[in-house]
Amino acid sequence: MGSKSSRVRDAAVSLKTLTAAGIVRPYGPRTLAGMASTLRKWGTTPAGGFKTLALRNPDGVAIIDERGRVTFGELHRRTNALARALEARGVGEGDGVAIMCRNHRGFIEASIAVNKLGADVLYLNTAFAGPQLADVVAREEPRVVVYDEEFAGLLETVDIAERVIGWTDGDAGEDTIEGLIRSADSDADLTPPSHTSRTIILTSGTTGTPKGAPRPQGGIPAAVSLLSRMPLKSGWTCHIAAPLFHTWGFAHYQLAMLLGTTMVLTRKFDPEHALELLADNECDSFVVIPVMLQRILALPDEVLDRHPLPRLKAVASSGSALPGDVPTQWMDRYGDNLYSIYGSTEVAWASIATPEDLRAAPGTAGGIPHATVVKIIDADGKEVPTGESGRIFVGNDLQIEGYTGGGTKEVVDGLMSTGDVGRFKDDGRLYVEGRDDEMIVSGGENVFPKEVEDCISRLDGVAEVAAIGVDDPDYGKRLRAFVVCADGADLSESDVKDWVKSNLARYKVPREVVFLDELPRNATGKVLKRELAEVDAS
Repeated sequence: MGSKSSRVRDAAVSLKTLTAAGIVRPYGPRTLAGMASTLRKWGTTPAGGFKTLALRNPDGVAIIDERGRVTFGELHRRTNALARALEARGVGEGDGVAIMCRNHRGFIEASIAVNKLGADVLYLNTAFAGPQLADVVAREEPRVVVYDEEFAGLLETVDIAERVIGWTDGDAGEDTIEGLIRSADSDADLTPPSHTSRTIILTSGTTGTPKGAPRPQGGIPAAVSLLSRMPLKSGWTCHIAAPLFHTWGFAHYQLAMLLGTTMVLTRKFDPEHALELLADNECDSFVVIPVMLQRILALPDEVLDRHPLPRLKAVASSGSALPGDVPTQWMDRYGDNLYSIYGSTEVAWASIATPEDLRAAPGTAGGIPHATVVKIIDADGKEVPTGESGRIFVGNDLQIEGYTGGGTKEVVDGLMSTGDVGRFKDDGRLYVEGRDDEMIVSGGENVFPKEVEDCISRLDGVAEVAAIGVDDPDYGKRLRAFVVCADGADLSESDVKDWVKSNLARYKVPREVVFLDELPRNATGKVLKRELAEVDAS
């Protein structure tokens, strides 16, 4: 519990931030009364947040997807009906509902409907393999799965009795979201549940079976934290390209209920189509993972020139670090609108790099948002001085209490480990050096693959790069680099090694350079380094 003066300061910052974003503003007496009643009953849950939007802006557009538009009023009525239909299929308070959907209205509607019933939502990664799905479902035991029809084969061996199709390109039968909505009453509101719904987001599973991370309902404090360093506004139109099942996409679905954002969604990302969506829908903001920006910038200049995007005000990137010169390349073309968010599934966001940060120091993770504590801690659990490297620990309102299967990340004095190593520099910014389990010792020196990756990514002709540690008879460990060349580029192993040698210490030069057509990635854009370790370097 903070002091009275710190609580007053926190309230003042919150009010200023929410007012600047347009969340706090005047409403008529009837609207205010309805909003107050809704928030009293439902709180700032998705059920409550989207119902208040139906009260204050019923004709505003909530979702634009491949099937058209859904208003906030329609969204409220459709999720009433879907909740009643799921209830008729046995879903009640505390039950689990798994959602395996791409970005479309069905994902949003299923999430809100489940919340209205007081059930728990488990988001399944659309890139999971069958064994991963089976392991997660066996551990979490959801009662119902809502899934896109394209994943039916993957789910054949998964033990879930009740199944609902979230998206089909065929007829919308009774076992689809559309069929369930048609079958139930949409006008009568549901009674608020006594059980507080949990949202379970899975870790990436890059090193084994994904862990379940129950995400707290962040509400106003979480929004204030993000908005304190990212100037999103009420009523904007946002293309959420990052997967909604991922922490970053999910965060913007949650923000939409406070900001009244129009969410532009599409099931699959295509770089040129993304530019068309941004232009055609006059989007104010764009939510991405870094590889999406890389794929856009790799388009021919004539394609990029056709889409100048003058209306775009904020591009919010998270999920991994922005590689090399990507921040500068993006802002030189589209203006200083890029924000890079550093965090993890377990702590949500820990720092935010603004356009000013990225111009001054393209590799930085940025500054610390409101109501967030970040400390750099050594192996003995002690905070290190500015400039020294150590493990990154974070404290905020969004960190998980533990994994659903037991265990948690390491916690020191209430701060949770992100699993990364980094430092604060004299400029006050955070710099992430790499995963603490990826660091290698080469010739007695610590080497982080990320530093070498960033170096190689700046070499002309390199489209993508990843590096891993391999055994070396002389140095103990050395790096092996995997490079994807840009279209038309012709690079050799010596080109890459000479570039690293001219920019970094000699012990950081990769032992081998392997050229690939593409890097293996999961659905959130993270490189699957365990698969790279199995690639033959000969």
